[in-house]
Amino acid sequence: MKKTEKAARALAVLELLKKRYPVPETMLVHENPWELLVATVLAAQCTDARVNTITPELFRRWPGPAELAGATQEELEAVIRPTGFYHNKARNLLGAARRVTEHFGGEVPRTIEELITIPGVARKTANVVLWGGFGINQGLAVDTHVKRLSFRLGLTEHTDPVRIEKDLMLLFPREEWGDVNHRLVWFGRDVCDARKPACTECELFSLCPRCGVKKGGD
Repeated sequence: MKKTEKAARALAVLELLKKRYPVPETMLVHENPWELLVATVLAAQCTDARVNTITPELFRRWPGPAELAGATQEELEAVIRPTGFYHNKARNLLGAARRVTEHFGGEVPRTIEELITIPGVARKTANVVLWGGFGINQGLAVDTHVKRLSFRLGLTEHTDPVRIEKDLMLLFPREEWGDVNHRLVWFGRDVCDARKPACTECELFSLCPRCGVKKGGD
């Protein structure tokens, strides 16, 4: 497919998703960039709803990175255990708290280059924090939903999140990058399921080549 055709499809997809989700935002409850960073790390392989049941106690006990930096691995694991993979998450969050406290003066940095030096923060989390915490579009967060939908919609042929991000950044206007992530995530949860996409009920059906989707048993 020509680049111009992909761009036209991307914009048509965006307009339909805007109608469905006129006010996109993260479902992770947070009050500042640090809380969003922590919640996003916890949301890996876990639902946002479950994370939202954990973070109130976490932030009550350790309101910011300086407080969390003084916690023990065992203390933090006991609080975040329900999110799964709690050993790695606790280790990363403690490392993140120390990094932010010692190297960034207790403030979450505002560039992707600095953010990805923080333990547990790769490009996806960095982009989520930049947009959700600061309103900065420096990249486009590619999680499992964005990866799946962008491939099914024929907007990328790649499977590597970094290459997918580059493809999508060329197709969507920069000012839309953060909201593109939210809209695709919501649509992936509501309609374009990984195993059973509701193709016949999908408003993107006429635009979608359904790459990788079994054509006959939808």
